[in-house]
Amino acid sequence: MSAILEPYAKGAAVARADEGAPRRVPVRRQSLQHSQVGPVLLAGIAFVYLGLVLLVPLAAVFVEALRKGAEYYWNSINEPDARAAIELTFLAAGVAVPLNLVFGVAAAWAVAKFDFRGKALLITLIDLPFSVSPVVAGLIYVLVFGLQGWFGPWLAAHDIKLIFAVPGIVLATIFVTFPFVARELIPLMQAQGREEEEAAVVLGANGWQIFSRITLPNIRWGLLYGVILCNARAMGEFGAVSVVSGHIRGLTNTLPLHVEILYNEYNSAAAFACASLLALLALVTLAIKSLIEAHHLKEDV
Repeated sequence: MSAILEPYAKGAAVARADEGAPRRVPVRRQSLQHSQVGPVLLAGIAFVYLGLVLLVPLAAVFVEALRKGAEYYWNSINEPDARAAIELTFLAAGVAVPLNLVFGVAAAWAVAKFDFRGKALLITLIDLPFSVSPVVAGLIYVLVFGLQGWFGPWLAAHDIKLIFAVPGIVLATIFVTFPFVARELIPLMQAQGREEEEAAVVLGANGWQIFSRITLPNIRWGLLYGVILCNARAMGEFGAVSVVSGHIRGLTNTLPLHVEILYNEYNSAAAFACASLLALLALVTLAIKSLIEAHHLKEDV
């Protein structure tokens, strides 16, 4: 009898053991073609949206710029006021970008590699231009350095002119662009940690050796990316520069301000011709950014 019941007893034991185990639910496998419908649809929506809000307006800029022919296009960007605007734009960017490069590296190194009082305040001040409207930033400079501002009478007495002059444009450009390099480097340097720098200190390296041989090689691609973004914003800045420039043609107009003046004068072909230079700058910036990212990924592999 026991020999007959033995198989059933084993089956019951197995059944009791299976009661405590999680039940396996059969999963219906979808075909690969069906699973790709969602991503393809989302990608199609994204491309259509980008085409409507980005590619079509960008193409319209170049079409309108060349509407009256290549000769008119060249004359529009080569006339004296346009050349002065281009030169001032490069001057403001040429001063702002190197200064923000030095500040951004120093600030990122301090925030990521050291602990000190006021660290949170420093990070907040770095982010300040992201939260303040560029127009408000320009008004702040007028309030501080204008003729009726806090330091206006002293500056006028010493024949120093900042507002409605090139120095004010440079200051406004520096203000709106100084977070870009620092904000690009801070997360990168925090992710890299401090171990390599601390090891170099133990081995007797000084500060410059640590920076040039360890820190700088580790952040070079992020640094280049931050400089590119900073330069693009400096050349395309409108709000803060518009407030402090005074719109003096041939003297204090940057390229974006010159485009606005031409458009307000109903000279749309010349306005789009000058605007195409800014569009080309954006495309070049995007191309350089893509090359840097591709080279960075290639090095990581």
